Amino acid sequence: MAENSSGGGNAGLAFIVGGLVVVVAILAWFLLGRGGAPDTKNVDVEVKLPEVSAPAAPGGN
Repeated sequence: MAENSSGGGNAGLAFIVGGLVVVVAILAWFLLGRGGAPDTKNVDVEVKLPEVSAPAAPGGN
């Protein structure tokens, strides 16, 4: 008695793999194809705080 496989399981697997390839292609297009990484900006921040002196110690020595 010989078994005859119709290959239906392989068609389902091919459909799933094809869907995964499409998802990866869309993600790659969004991450790489739309201009790549954003331009880096040089941000120079300078913080100037007022000088603060400690209060005089009680006792006045």
